[in-house]
Amino acid sequence: MIHPYNYVSAPEALSIIQSNMRVFIHGGICTPTYLLHELAKESDRLKNVELVSITLKGDIKVVQETYQDAFHINSLFVSTPIRAAVAEGRADFIPVFLSDIPDLFKNKILELDVAIVQVSPPDMHGYCTLGLSVDIARAAVDSAKQIIALVNPLMPRTHGDGMIHTDRFTKMVFYKADLIEESYTHKIGPTETIIGKNIAGMIEDGSTLQMGIGTIPDAVLQFLSHHKNLGIHTEMLSDGIIDLVEKDVINNKNKTIHPNKSVTSFAIGSKKLYDYLDDNPSFAFLDIDYVNNPHVIRRNPKVIAINSAIEVDLTGQVCADSIGELQYSGIGGQMDFMRGAALSVGGKPIIALSSRTTKGISRIVPHLKEGAGVVTTRGHVHYVVTEYGVAYLFGKNLRQRAKLLIDIAHPDDREGLMKYCFERFKIFL
Repeated sequence: MIHPYNYVSAPEALSIIQSNMRVFIHGGICTPTYLLHELAKESDRLKNVELVSITLKGDIKVVQETYQDAFHINSLFVSTPIRAAVAEGRADFIPVFLSDIPDLFKNKILELDVAIVQVSPPDMHGYCTLGLSVDIARAAVDSAKQIIALVNPLMPRTHGDGMIHTDRFTKMVFYKADLIEESYTHKIGPTETIIGKNIAGMIEDGSTLQMGIGTIPDAVLQFLSHHKNLGIHTEMLSDGIIDLVEKDVINNKNKTIHPNKSVTSFAIGSKKLYDYLDDNPSFAFLDIDYVNNPHVIRRNPKVIAINSAIEVDLTGQVCADSIGELQYSGIGGQMDFMRGAALSVGGKPIIALSSRTTKGISRIVPHLKEGAGVVTTRGHVHYVVTEYGVAYLFGKNLRQRAKLLIDIAHPDDREGLMKYCFERFKIFL
């Protein structure tokens, strides 16, 4: 049943968008795909509309070449729907820490004319929530001059910083649509399983967990059922946490800040996860400039930060967002949590990756590909984990780092890496 609010049609709502405006697009599971499809139909009247977002999900028509005169995506995190457009020069990428993005909006470095967000229905007091993606959207709706809300009755109602009263919305559109589901559990293979087991062995009881996206974090969670009193302070949640919460493995009782609550900023998973999070007061969806603030992260005990990489060179430099010059993703929150975990008492910042790609190419490399970006510097790296073991690099010199990383590379790649080390460091390993 549609509530008696002043809902309008998509064309009427989108009529507030004019040429040369900058428009924020809600990301992740909350990507307002329906309104973006409708916005594409407005291309004849619009020119040079800048669309700002992080990860977009689904079929994004406005990124198609047909609409390039009307819309230009300026991405804060490159995702699958816009990767080709960035590579072809029809879209752009802004390298920035996830925790810093709200300041771009608040300080009008990226001044927002309009924000388009997908929200849960209003409650009896007139409050909607930003659902499964509070992250940078909180700052966007606080900073934008006008707000268009896509109200979806299937969007979970979440607790935390995502509350927005309907009076704040310039226009409201009611549209029921299934949410995008994305689960990595079924993609876990033998390599990810071994890496997950290696990392699980590093986690002590009472630790506070941060998991990045992908198969490895979910693989880690599968090996934690016998742990005790784990906490969650993470930028994102996935399905793997449900069983651990229900078994009281994750109970947040040892956390210094937000004890007894799992803290996150957004969630990506299956309908089972979304149903579990709906109106669940034990989960707090908070603003990303708080969740990802290293000085906040460090206050919890034994922070375990688990993040992935595309490649790691023999000095410890981590490329996590590009394949050579191809912009694959973004800086995101990796450095926020790598630093926060390093500063936490008993914390462990972990970079996890398979020793080789699916095509058999080594991911432990003599040097990063030409054009590749460094997301985590060699000064920030502590632990690197592959299926062949754990390399602890903190406090190690360049020669020692090279030796430790070669030891966890694929056996068939080690001889070539050793030859490079001799040429560079003038030593036999």
